[in-house]
Amino acid sequence: MCLPGQPPARPAVPAVPVSAADAVAMAQAALAYLANANMASVPAAAQADCLRGLERIESLHTAARAGVLAAFMASGGHEDDGQGSAGAWLRWQTRVTKGAAAGAVAWARRIAAHPAAGGALAAGEISASWAREICAWTSQLPAGRHADADAILLAAAAGGADLEDLASLAEEMQRRCAGPDPDDDGGFGDRWLRLDLTLHDAGRVQGDLTPQCTAALQAVVEALGKKAGPEDTRTKGQRDHDALEEACRRLIGAGCLPDRAGQPTQIQLHMTLDQLRDLDGASDAEAAWAARGPAAAPGSECDASIVPVVSGHVDPVVLDRLAAALRGEPGSGQPASGQSRYGQSPFGPQTPMGARVRRLILRHAADLLSGPAGLAAFLRTGLLPGPAGTVSLPLDVGKAAEQIPGHLRRAVTVRDRHCAFPGCRQRPAACQVHHIRPRGQGGATSLINLTLLCTFHHLIAVHRWGWQLTLHPDATTTAISPDGLRTLHSHGPPARAA
Repeated sequence: MCLPGQPPARPAVPAVPVSAADAVAMAQAALAYLANANMASVPAAAQADCLRGLERIESLHTAARAGVLAAFMASGGHEDDGQGSAGAWLRWQTRVTKGAAAGAVAWARRIAAHPAAGGALAAGEISASWAREICAWTSQLPAGRHADADAILLAAAAGGADLEDLASLAEEMQRRCAGPDPDDDGGFGDRWLRLDLTLHDAGRVQGDLTPQCTAALQAVVEALGKKAGPEDTRTKGQRDHDALEEACRRLIGAGCLPDRAGQPTQIQLHMTLDQLRDLDGASDAEAAWAARGPAAAPGSECDASIVPVVSGHVDPVVLDRLAAALRGEPGSGQPASGQSRYGQSPFGPQTPMGARVRRLILRHAADLLSGPAGLAAFLRTGLLPGPAGTVSLPLDVGKAAEQIPGHLRRAVTVRDRHCAFPGCRQRPAACQVHHIRPRGQGGATSLINLTLLCTFHHLIAVHRWGWQLTLHPDATTTAISPDGLRTLHSHGPPARAA
Protein backbone atom coordinates (compact mmCIF):
# COMPACT_ATOMS: atom_id res chain seq x y z
CA MET A 1 0.00 0.00 0.00
CA CYS A 2 1.15 3.54 -0.73
CA LEU A 3 1.07 6.41 1.68
CA PRO A 4 -0.88 9.47 0.60
CA GLY A 5 1.09 11.83 -1.57
CA GLN A 6 3.75 9.26 -2.49
CA PRO A 7 3.83 8.71 -6.29
CA PRO A 8 4.43 5.13 -7.40
CA ALA A 9 7.71 4.27 -9.03
CA ARG A 10 7.52 4.53 -12.82
CA PRO A 11 8.89 1.46 -14.58
CA ALA A 12 10.11 1.56 -18.16
CA VAL A 13 7.12 1.63 -20.48
CA PRO A 14 7.03 -1.35 -22.88
CA ALA A 15 5.39 -1.21 -26.30
CA VAL A 16 2.51 -3.41 -25.09
CA PRO A 17 1.52 -3.60 -21.42
CA VAL A 18 2.12 -6.96 -19.81
CA SER A 19 0.65 -6.08 -16.42
CA ALA A 20 -1.76 -3.67 -14.76
CA ALA A 21 1.17 -1.53 -13.61
CA ASP A 22 2.51 -1.36 -17.16
CA ALA A 23 -0.92 -0.31 -18.47
CA VAL A 24 -1.25 2.46 -15.89
CA ALA A 25 2.26 3.71 -16.67
CA MET A 26 1.53 3.79 -20.40
CA ALA A 27 -1.73 5.65 -19.84
CA GLN A 28 -0.01 8.20 -17.64
CA ALA A 29 2.78 8.68 -20.17
CA ALA A 30 0.33 9.19 -23.04
CA LEU A 31 -1.79 11.70 -21.15
CA ALA A 32 1.30 13.49 -19.86
CA TYR A 33 2.42 13.95 -23.45
CA LEU A 34 -0.90 15.54 -24.40
CA ALA A 35 -1.01 17.67 -21.26
CA ASN A 36 2.39 19.18 -22.06
CA ALA A 37 2.08 19.36 -25.85
CA ASN A 38 1.71 22.70 -27.63
CA MET A 39 -1.77 22.01 -29.01
CA ALA A 40 -2.06 25.55 -30.39
CA SER A 41 0.32 24.55 -33.19
CA VAL A 42 -1.82 21.54 -34.14
CA PRO A 43 -4.41 21.96 -36.94
CA ALA A 44 -8.03 22.27 -35.85
CA ALA A 45 -8.92 18.95 -37.46
CA ALA A 46 -6.25 17.20 -35.39
CA GLN A 47 -7.48 18.99 -32.25
CA ALA A 48 -11.00 17.75 -32.99
CA ASP A 49 -9.73 14.18 -33.42
CA CYS A 50 -7.85 14.51 -30.15
CA LEU A 51 -10.93 15.69 -28.29
CA ARG A 52 -13.03 12.83 -29.63
CA GLY A 53 -10.30 10.38 -28.70
CA LEU A 54 -9.99 11.80 -25.19
CA GLU A 55 -13.73 11.36 -24.69
CA ARG A 56 -13.36 7.67 -25.62
CA ILE A 57 -10.43 7.45 -23.22
CA GLU A 58 -12.70 8.92 -20.53
CA SER A 59 -15.15 6.09 -21.19
CA LEU A 60 -12.37 3.52 -20.98
CA HIS A 61 -11.07 5.14 -17.79
CA THR A 62 -14.52 5.00 -16.19
CA ALA A 63 -14.91 1.31 -17.04
CA ALA A 64 -11.37 0.44 -15.94
CA ARG A 65 -11.64 2.30 -12.64
CA ALA A 66 -15.03 0.75 -11.91
CA GLY A 67 -13.66 -2.75 -12.56
CA VAL A 68 -10.59 -2.27 -10.39
CA LEU A 69 -12.60 -0.63 -7.61
CA ALA A 70 -15.22 -3.39 -7.66
CA ALA A 71 -12.49 -6.01 -7.22
CA PHE A 72 -10.83 -3.89 -4.54
CA MET A 73 -14.09 -3.65 -2.58
CA ALA A 74 -14.83 -7.35 -2.99
CA SER A 75 -11.43 -8.30 -1.59
CA GLY A 76 -11.73 -5.86 1.32
CA GLY A 77 -8.59 -4.01 0.26
CA HIS A 78 -9.65 -0.85 2.06
CA GLU A 79 -9.73 -2.77 5.34
CA ASP A 80 -6.03 -3.60 4.99
CA ASP A 81 -5.30 0.09 5.39
CA GLY A 82 -7.69 0.44 8.28
CA GLN A 83 -10.48 2.17 6.38
CA GLY A 84 -14.12 1.34 6.91
CA SER A 85 -15.19 1.84 3.28
CA ALA A 86 -13.76 2.10 -0.19
CA GLY A 87 -14.94 5.70 -0.35
CA ALA A 88 -12.98 6.64 2.75
CA TRP A 89 -9.91 4.89 1.33
CA LEU A 90 -10.23 6.80 -1.95
CA ARG A 91 -10.45 10.14 -0.14
CA TRP A 92 -7.35 9.28 1.88
CA GLN A 93 -5.15 7.57 -0.71
CA THR A 94 -6.12 9.31 -3.94
CA ARG A 95 -6.80 12.75 -2.45
CA VAL A 96 -10.25 13.23 -3.97
CA THR A 97 -13.28 14.93 -2.49
CA LYS A 98 -16.08 13.09 -0.79
CA GLY A 99 -18.32 13.60 -3.79
CA ALA A 100 -15.72 12.30 -6.22
CA ALA A 101 -15.13 9.21 -4.08
CA ALA A 102 -18.87 8.56 -3.86
CA GLY A 103 -19.09 8.93 -7.64
CA ALA A 104 -16.35 6.36 -8.20
CA VAL A 105 -18.02 3.87 -5.86
CA ALA A 106 -21.36 4.51 -7.57
CA TRP A 107 -19.81 3.68 -10.97
CA ALA A 108 -18.46 0.38 -9.63
CA ARG A 109 -21.91 -0.58 -8.39
CA ARG A 110 -23.63 0.81 -11.49
CA ILE A 111 -21.58 -1.26 -13.91
CA ALA A 112 -22.07 -4.36 -11.78
CA ALA A 113 -25.84 -3.87 -12.08
CA HIS A 114 -25.68 -2.87 -15.78
CA PRO A 115 -22.99 -5.02 -17.44
CA ALA A 116 -24.07 -4.02 -20.95
CA ALA A 117 -23.34 -0.37 -20.15
CA GLY A 118 -19.99 -1.41 -18.75
CA GLY A 119 -19.19 -3.29 -21.94
CA ALA A 120 -20.11 -0.27 -24.07
CA LEU A 121 -17.86 1.94 -21.95
CA ALA A 122 -15.00 -0.56 -22.15
CA ALA A 123 -15.33 -0.56 -25.93
CA GLY A 124 -15.40 3.25 -26.08
CA GLU A 125 -18.82 3.14 -27.78
CA ILE A 126 -20.62 5.55 -25.45
CA SER A 127 -19.63 8.45 -23.24
CA ALA A 128 -19.65 8.10 -19.48
CA SER A 129 -22.31 10.79 -19.08
CA TRP A 130 -24.68 9.10 -21.54
CA ALA A 131 -24.10 5.72 -19.93
CA ARG A 132 -24.96 7.20 -16.54
CA GLU A 133 -28.22 8.61 -17.90
CA ILE A 134 -29.17 5.28 -19.51
CA CYS A 135 -28.49 3.35 -16.29
CA ALA A 136 -30.54 5.86 -14.29
CA TRP A 137 -33.52 5.46 -16.65
CA THR A 138 -33.47 1.67 -16.81
CA SER A 139 -33.00 1.38 -13.02
CA GLN A 140 -36.55 2.72 -12.66
CA LEU A 141 -37.96 -0.32 -14.49
CA PRO A 142 -38.80 -3.66 -12.84
CA ALA A 143 -35.67 -5.64 -12.02
CA GLY A 144 -36.25 -8.24 -14.72
CA ARG A 145 -36.31 -5.59 -17.46
CA HIS A 146 -32.96 -3.87 -16.81
CA ALA A 147 -30.82 -5.93 -19.17
CA ASP A 148 -33.23 -5.74 -22.12
CA ALA A 149 -33.80 -2.02 -21.62
CA ASP A 150 -30.03 -1.38 -21.46
CA ALA A 151 -29.50 -3.31 -24.69
CA ILE A 152 -32.25 -1.40 -26.52
CA LEU A 153 -31.07 2.05 -25.44
CA LEU A 154 -27.40 1.28 -26.10
CA ALA A 155 -28.26 0.00 -29.57
CA ALA A 156 -30.30 3.14 -30.29
CA ALA A 157 -27.39 5.31 -29.15
CA ALA A 158 -25.00 3.39 -31.38
CA GLY A 159 -27.45 3.88 -34.26
CA GLY A 160 -27.34 7.68 -33.99
CA ALA A 161 -30.14 8.57 -31.57
CA ASP A 162 -29.48 11.68 -29.54
CA LEU A 163 -29.99 11.95 -25.79
CA GLU A 164 -33.50 13.39 -26.10
CA ASP A 165 -34.53 10.50 -28.35
CA LEU A 166 -33.17 8.05 -25.78
CA ALA A 167 -35.05 9.85 -23.01
CA SER A 168 -38.31 9.56 -24.95
CA LEU A 169 -37.68 5.87 -25.58
CA ALA A 170 -36.92 5.28 -21.89
CA GLU A 171 -40.09 7.14 -20.92
CA GLU A 172 -42.11 4.90 -23.21
CA MET A 173 -40.49 1.83 -21.63
CA GLN A 174 -41.45 3.08 -18.19
CA ARG A 175 -45.02 3.69 -19.32
CA ARG A 176 -45.35 0.16 -20.68
CA CYS A 177 -43.36 -1.80 -18.13
CA ALA A 178 -43.71 -0.08 -14.80
CA GLY A 179 -46.56 -1.29 -12.63
CA PRO A 180 -48.68 0.85 -10.36
CA ASP A 181 -46.78 2.84 -7.76
CA PRO A 182 -47.09 0.96 -4.48
CA ASP A 183 -46.03 3.98 -2.43
CA ASP A 184 -48.82 6.08 -1.05
CA ASP A 185 -46.99 9.36 -1.51
CA GLY A 186 -49.86 11.29 -3.03
CA GLY A 187 -47.96 11.70 -6.30
CA PHE A 188 -45.21 13.83 -4.73
CA GLY A 189 -42.49 11.24 -4.32
CA ASP A 190 -40.53 12.56 -7.30
CA ARG A 191 -39.74 15.96 -5.81
CA TRP A 192 -38.02 17.52 -2.83
CA LEU A 193 -36.04 20.64 -2.08
CA ARG A 194 -33.96 21.60 0.93
CA LEU A 195 -32.39 24.99 1.59
CA ASP A 196 -29.70 24.80 4.27
CA LEU A 197 -28.27 27.94 5.86
CA THR A 198 -24.50 27.93 6.25
CA LEU A 199 -21.94 30.40 7.58
CA HIS A 200 -22.92 34.09 7.52
CA ASP A 201 -26.46 33.23 6.32
CA ALA A 202 -25.22 31.81 3.03
CA GLY A 203 -27.23 28.90 1.66
CA ARG A 204 -26.91 25.56 -0.05
CA VAL A 205 -29.71 24.08 -2.16
CA GLN A 206 -30.22 20.36 -2.69
CA GLY A 207 -33.13 18.45 -4.17
CA ASP A 208 -34.80 16.56 -6.98
CA LEU A 209 -36.96 18.54 -9.41
CA THR A 210 -39.81 17.32 -11.56
CA PRO A 211 -39.47 17.80 -15.34
CA GLN A 212 -41.97 20.67 -15.21
CA CYS A 213 -40.10 22.43 -12.42
CA THR A 214 -36.79 21.82 -14.17
CA ALA A 215 -38.12 23.31 -17.41
CA ALA A 216 -39.45 26.38 -15.59
CA LEU A 217 -36.18 26.92 -13.72
CA GLN A 218 -34.19 26.33 -16.91
CA ALA A 219 -36.23 28.98 -18.72
CA VAL A 220 -35.66 31.49 -15.92
CA VAL A 221 -31.92 30.85 -15.72
CA GLU A 222 -31.45 31.01 -19.49
CA ALA A 223 -33.46 34.22 -19.77
CA LEU A 224 -31.85 36.10 -16.88
CA GLY A 225 -28.40 34.49 -16.76
CA LYS A 226 -26.96 35.72 -20.05
CA LYS A 227 -23.74 37.67 -20.21
CA ALA A 228 -24.37 41.39 -19.90
CA GLY A 229 -21.52 42.23 -22.26
CA PRO A 230 -17.81 41.69 -22.87
CA GLU A 231 -17.07 43.22 -19.49
CA ASP A 232 -19.16 40.55 -17.73
CA THR A 233 -16.52 38.21 -16.26
CA ARG A 234 -18.86 36.06 -14.16
CA THR A 235 -18.69 32.30 -14.66
CA LYS A 236 -21.71 30.34 -15.89
CA GLY A 237 -22.44 29.15 -12.37
CA GLN A 238 -22.22 32.68 -11.00
CA ARG A 239 -24.56 34.01 -13.69
CA ASP A 240 -27.05 31.22 -12.95
CA HIS A 241 -26.97 32.09 -9.25
CA ASP A 242 -27.58 35.77 -9.98
CA ALA A 243 -30.38 34.86 -12.40
CA LEU A 244 -32.18 32.90 -9.68
CA GLU A 245 -31.78 35.80 -7.26
CA GLU A 246 -33.09 38.24 -9.88
CA ALA A 247 -36.11 36.04 -10.61
CA CYS A 248 -36.98 35.85 -6.90
CA ARG A 249 -36.50 39.60 -6.53
CA ARG A 250 -38.86 40.29 -9.43
CA LEU A 251 -41.44 37.88 -8.07
CA ILE A 252 -41.35 39.51 -4.64
CA GLY A 253 -41.37 42.99 -6.18
CA ALA A 254 -44.45 42.12 -8.25
CA GLY A 255 -46.44 41.64 -5.05
CA CYS A 256 -47.65 38.20 -6.14
CA LEU A 257 -46.46 36.13 -3.19
CA PRO A 258 -48.80 37.03 -0.31
CA ASP A 259 -52.24 36.88 -1.91
CA ARG A 260 -51.99 35.59 -5.47
CA ALA A 261 -49.49 32.71 -5.15
CA GLY A 262 -48.10 33.41 -8.59
CA GLN A 263 -51.48 32.95 -10.30
CA PRO A 264 -50.97 34.49 -13.78
CA THR A 265 -54.64 34.55 -14.85
CA GLN A 266 -55.94 37.83 -16.21
CA ILE A 267 -59.31 38.48 -17.82
CA GLN A 268 -59.57 41.37 -20.25
CA LEU A 269 -63.15 42.54 -20.73
CA HIS A 270 -63.38 44.17 -24.16
CA MET A 271 -66.34 46.32 -25.15
CA THR A 272 -67.06 49.20 -27.45
CA LEU A 273 -68.56 52.55 -26.56
CA ASP A 274 -71.71 51.56 -28.45
CA GLN A 275 -72.05 48.44 -26.28
CA LEU A 276 -71.86 50.63 -23.20
CA ARG A 277 -74.52 52.92 -24.63
CA ASP A 278 -76.79 49.97 -25.42
CA LEU A 279 -76.72 48.51 -21.89
CA ASP A 280 -80.06 48.55 -20.14
CA GLY A 281 -80.23 51.61 -17.97
CA ALA A 282 -77.63 53.59 -19.89
CA SER A 283 -79.98 56.53 -20.25
CA ASP A 284 -80.37 57.01 -16.48
CA ALA A 285 -77.09 55.34 -15.38
CA GLU A 286 -78.84 52.40 -13.68
CA ALA A 287 -76.60 49.43 -12.81
CA ALA A 288 -76.54 46.71 -15.41
CA TRP A 289 -74.27 43.88 -16.61
CA ALA A 290 -75.20 42.93 -20.13
CA ALA A 291 -71.85 42.87 -21.95
CA ARG A 292 -71.32 39.75 -24.02
CA GLY A 293 -68.01 38.19 -25.00
CA PRO A 294 -65.97 34.99 -24.89
CA ALA A 295 -66.42 33.25 -21.55
CA ALA A 296 -63.39 32.52 -19.41
CA ALA A 297 -62.69 28.96 -18.34
CA PRO A 298 -64.59 27.81 -15.25
CA GLY A 299 -62.90 29.12 -12.13
CA SER A 300 -60.67 31.57 -13.96
CA GLU A 301 -62.42 34.53 -12.43
CA CYS A 302 -61.79 33.31 -8.87
CA ASP A 303 -58.27 34.72 -8.67
CA ALA A 304 -58.06 36.83 -11.81
CA SER A 305 -57.53 40.53 -12.34
CA ILE A 306 -60.29 41.89 -14.60
CA VAL A 307 -59.20 44.64 -16.94
CA PRO A 308 -62.02 46.39 -18.80
CA VAL A 309 -61.01 47.91 -22.12
CA VAL A 310 -63.36 50.38 -23.83
CA SER A 311 -62.66 50.77 -27.53
CA GLY A 312 -64.05 53.00 -30.26
CA HIS A 313 -63.36 54.56 -33.65
CA VAL A 314 -63.84 57.87 -35.42
CA ASP A 315 -67.20 57.99 -37.23
CA PRO A 316 -66.82 60.39 -40.18
CA VAL A 317 -70.58 60.93 -40.39
CA VAL A 318 -70.71 62.06 -36.77
CA LEU A 319 -67.65 64.22 -37.33
CA ASP A 320 -69.31 65.95 -40.30
CA ARG A 321 -72.49 66.58 -38.33
CA LEU A 322 -70.56 68.08 -35.42
CA ALA A 323 -68.60 70.29 -37.79
CA ALA A 324 -71.81 71.40 -39.50
CA ALA A 325 -73.44 72.14 -36.14
CA LEU A 326 -70.49 74.26 -35.03
CA ARG A 327 -70.67 76.21 -38.32
CA GLY A 328 -74.41 76.70 -37.90
CA GLU A 329 -75.28 74.90 -41.15
CA PRO A 330 -78.68 73.30 -41.71
CA GLY A 331 -79.12 69.52 -41.60
CA SER A 332 -77.47 69.00 -38.24
CA GLY A 333 -80.62 68.04 -36.31
CA GLN A 334 -81.90 64.64 -35.23
CA PRO A 335 -81.57 61.75 -37.75
CA ALA A 336 -84.57 60.68 -39.74
CA SER A 337 -86.26 57.33 -39.12
CA GLY A 338 -84.30 54.37 -40.53
CA GLN A 339 -81.01 56.20 -40.51
CA SER A 340 -78.05 55.52 -38.22
CA ARG A 341 -77.89 57.07 -34.78
CA TYR A 342 -76.34 60.23 -36.24
CA GLY A 343 -77.97 60.13 -39.68
CA GLN A 344 -76.44 60.82 -43.11
CA SER A 345 -74.84 64.22 -43.42
CA PRO A 346 -74.26 65.88 -46.81
CA PHE A 347 -71.93 68.38 -45.22
CA GLY A 348 -68.30 67.43 -45.50
CA PRO A 349 -65.12 69.42 -45.10
CA GLN A 350 -65.69 71.42 -48.25
CA THR A 351 -64.14 74.64 -46.97
CA PRO A 352 -60.98 75.57 -45.08
CA MET A 353 -63.22 76.46 -42.17
CA GLY A 354 -64.73 72.96 -42.25
CA ALA A 355 -61.29 71.35 -42.20
CA ARG A 356 -60.23 73.48 -39.22
CA VAL A 357 -63.40 72.54 -37.34
CA ARG A 358 -62.79 68.82 -37.96
CA ARG A 359 -59.21 69.10 -36.70
CA LEU A 360 -60.39 70.95 -33.61
CA ILE A 361 -62.95 68.24 -32.79
CA LEU A 362 -60.43 65.42 -33.22
CA ARG A 363 -57.85 67.25 -31.10
CA HIS A 364 -60.26 67.40 -28.16
CA ALA A 365 -62.07 64.10 -28.72
CA ALA A 366 -59.90 62.27 -26.18
CA ASP A 367 -60.68 64.94 -23.58
CA LEU A 368 -64.38 64.33 -24.19
CA LEU A 369 -64.43 60.53 -24.29
CA SER A 370 -61.70 59.44 -21.83
CA GLY A 371 -60.33 60.30 -18.42
CA PRO A 372 -62.03 60.05 -15.01
CA ALA A 373 -64.67 62.61 -15.98
CA GLY A 374 -64.99 61.60 -19.64
CA LEU A 375 -67.97 59.95 -21.30
CA ALA A 376 -66.50 56.43 -21.44
CA ALA A 377 -65.41 56.48 -17.79
CA PHE A 378 -68.74 57.99 -16.71
CA LEU A 379 -70.76 55.27 -18.40
CA ARG A 380 -68.48 52.42 -17.29
CA THR A 381 -68.27 53.41 -13.63
CA GLY A 382 -72.03 53.98 -13.55
CA LEU A 383 -73.08 50.76 -15.27
CA LEU A 384 -70.47 48.09 -14.45
CA PRO A 385 -70.23 46.78 -10.87
CA GLY A 386 -67.17 45.44 -9.09
CA PRO A 387 -63.58 45.87 -10.24
CA ALA A 388 -64.67 46.68 -13.79
CA GLY A 389 -66.07 49.96 -12.48
CA THR A 390 -62.74 51.50 -11.52
CA VAL A 391 -62.03 54.97 -12.86
CA SER A 392 -59.86 56.17 -15.73
CA LEU A 393 -59.08 54.08 -18.78
CA PRO A 394 -57.97 55.06 -22.28
CA LEU A 395 -60.70 54.78 -24.85
CA ASP A 396 -58.70 52.43 -27.07
CA VAL A 397 -56.04 49.82 -26.25
CA GLY A 398 -54.08 48.31 -29.11
CA LYS A 399 -53.03 44.70 -29.39
CA ALA A 400 -49.38 43.72 -29.81
CA ALA A 401 -48.79 42.17 -33.21
CA GLU A 402 -46.25 39.35 -33.65
CA GLN A 403 -44.24 38.80 -36.79
CA ILE A 404 -44.63 35.04 -36.27
CA PRO A 405 -48.06 33.86 -35.08
CA GLY A 406 -48.17 31.94 -31.84
CA HIS A 407 -49.40 28.70 -33.43
CA LEU A 408 -46.45 28.63 -35.83
CA ARG A 409 -44.01 29.41 -33.03
CA ARG A 410 -45.38 26.47 -31.03
CA ALA A 411 -45.22 24.15 -34.04
CA VAL A 412 -41.58 25.05 -34.75
CA THR A 413 -40.69 24.46 -31.09
CA VAL A 414 -42.37 21.04 -31.03
CA ARG A 415 -40.65 20.01 -34.26
CA ASP A 416 -37.11 21.27 -33.58
CA ARG A 417 -37.00 20.85 -29.76
CA HIS A 418 -33.73 22.82 -29.60
CA CYS A 419 -31.48 25.01 -31.75
CA ALA A 420 -31.48 23.47 -35.23
CA PHE A 421 -27.89 24.42 -36.04
CA PRO A 422 -25.92 21.15 -36.31
CA GLY A 423 -24.31 20.27 -33.01
CA CYS A 424 -26.17 22.87 -30.90
CA ARG A 425 -28.57 21.73 -28.17
CA GLN A 426 -29.77 25.07 -26.77
CA ARG A 427 -33.30 24.72 -25.45
CA PRO A 428 -36.23 26.62 -27.01
CA ALA A 429 -36.26 29.13 -24.15
CA ALA A 430 -32.88 30.39 -25.39
CA CYS A 431 -33.81 30.32 -29.09
CA GLN A 432 -35.44 32.59 -31.64
CA VAL A 433 -37.47 31.64 -34.70
CA HIS A 434 -35.52 32.26 -37.92
CA HIS A 435 -36.76 32.69 -41.49
CA ILE A 436 -34.53 30.38 -43.56
CA ARG A 437 -35.32 32.38 -46.68
CA PRO A 438 -35.53 36.03 -45.60
CA ARG A 439 -38.86 37.78 -45.97
CA GLY A 440 -37.11 40.46 -47.99
CA GLN A 441 -36.33 37.79 -50.59
CA GLY A 442 -39.88 36.45 -50.72
CA GLY A 443 -39.58 33.97 -47.85
CA ALA A 444 -42.94 33.05 -46.39
CA THR A 445 -43.84 32.91 -42.71
CA SER A 446 -44.65 29.20 -42.90
CA LEU A 447 -43.57 26.10 -41.03
CA ILE A 448 -41.27 24.88 -43.83
CA ASN A 449 -39.43 28.22 -43.86
CA LEU A 450 -38.99 28.59 -40.09
CA THR A 451 -36.52 27.01 -37.68
CA LEU A 452 -35.27 27.48 -34.12
CA LEU A 453 -31.84 29.03 -33.64
CA CYS A 454 -30.13 30.11 -30.45
CA THR A 455 -29.18 33.77 -30.28
CA PHE A 456 -25.54 33.02 -31.15
CA HIS A 457 -26.27 30.96 -34.26
CA HIS A 458 -29.11 33.25 -35.31
CA LEU A 459 -27.61 36.69 -34.79
CA ILE A 460 -23.92 35.92 -35.28
CA ALA A 461 -23.39 32.72 -37.27
CA VAL A 462 -26.22 33.34 -39.75
CA HIS A 463 -26.83 37.08 -39.89
CA ARG A 464 -23.31 38.33 -39.14
CA TRP A 465 -21.02 35.61 -40.50
CA GLY A 466 -23.27 34.42 -43.32
CA TRP A 467 -23.76 30.71 -42.68
CA GLN A 468 -26.55 29.26 -44.84
CA LEU A 469 -29.12 26.82 -43.47
CA THR A 470 -31.17 24.23 -45.34
CA LEU A 471 -34.15 22.52 -43.70
CA HIS A 472 -34.85 19.02 -45.05
CA PRO A 473 -38.25 17.27 -45.12
CA ASP A 474 -37.21 14.99 -42.23
CA ALA A 475 -36.58 18.11 -40.05
CA THR A 476 -32.80 17.71 -40.18
CA THR A 477 -30.68 20.68 -41.19
CA THR A 478 -27.53 21.37 -43.17
CA ALA A 479 -25.31 24.37 -42.48
CA ILE A 480 -22.81 25.66 -45.06
CA SER A 481 -20.03 28.04 -44.10
CA PRO A 482 -19.78 31.45 -45.80
CA ASP A 483 -16.81 30.31 -47.92
CA GLY A 484 -18.59 27.07 -48.86
CA LEU A 485 -15.69 24.92 -47.63
CA ARG A 486 -17.44 23.40 -44.61
CA THR A 487 -20.76 21.55 -44.52
CA LEU A 488 -22.32 20.41 -41.25
CA HIS A 489 -25.25 18.02 -40.94
CA SER A 490 -27.54 17.46 -37.98
CA HIS A 491 -28.24 13.86 -37.04
CA GLY A 492 -31.45 12.24 -38.16
CA PRO A 493 -33.25 9.46 -36.33
CA PRO A 494 -31.43 6.09 -36.08
CA ALA A 495 -31.84 3.72 -38.98
CA ARG A 496 -34.47 1.03 -38.56
CA ALA A 497 -32.97 -2.32 -37.60
CA ALA A 498 -32.90 -4.91 -40.35
